Amino acid sequence: MAPSSAPLLDLRNIRVIRGDNIVLDDFSLVIQAGEHVAILGPNGCGKSTLVKTITRECYPVVRDGSSMTIFGQDRWDVFKLRPMLGIVSNDLMTACTGDMTGYDIVLSGFFSATRIYPNHEIHPDQKQAAEVALAQLQISHLSSREVREMSSGEARRVLIARALVHHPSTLLFDEPSNSLDFSARHSLRQTMSLLAKSGIGIVMVTHDLADIVPEVERVVLMSKGKIVADGRKEEILKPQLLSSLFEIPVEIAQKNGYYHLW
Repeated sequence: MAPSSAPLLDLRNIRVIRGDNIVLDDFSLVIQAGEHVAILGPNGCGKSTLVKTITRECYPVVRDGSSMTIFGQDRWDVFKLRPMLGIVSNDLMTACTGDMTGYDIVLSGFFSATRIYPNHEIHPDQKQAAEVALAQLQISHLSSREVREMSSGEARRVLIARALVHHPSTLLFDEPSNSLDFSARHSLRQTMSLLAKSGIGIVMVTHDLADIVPEVERVVLMSKGKIVADGRKEEILKPQLLSSLFEIPVEIAQKNGYYHLW
């Protein structure tokens, strides 16, 4: 186990290539354990690749002057790393389909899977933890419901329960409000606020300013695989910076700790 004082993430001049494209280039970022951070940028800027790099689905190119540590370690057995992180992503939404129940999806979080397979040995304490996670999200009624019978908002809350089931130190949200209607987005953002207040670290990547809940103190702006601004939310969420980021004139309004862009 890495020391608790170590940063969640320490990237120094990394380059990540997917296919023939350099997606992250000379990319440096430090996120402390327990920090609440939003990484904001247009689609295609490399945000999701950054999440996949943290979860070890993508790896930086080995080169001089480049380094990467997660919780202070540069090498990880991914099966030991993943229980320290709770992932909520659209890739998981796509993978969790069909006749799986909410209970099965939450249990699958113990195995870094998206369903329960015959080789998975489930212990009583894991069953209890799944029930507690469902109750924490107030979705115990979804325990026996199949995913194909859930709304997008219900399925997203089940994924959050899955991410919480093994008590991670940080939750990673990848475009959390995608495909959700207005009511489901509102509910999701309330949940993210409550989780942040509970002390768990929150790192979200998003293109939607309204996803940035009041408890997020720091915002990082990304464009074309690079960081273009990084600082306190109040300093970063300014019309001039966001107009440059999204390459259109924008206006910003703030209400009850939330920012809105148009």
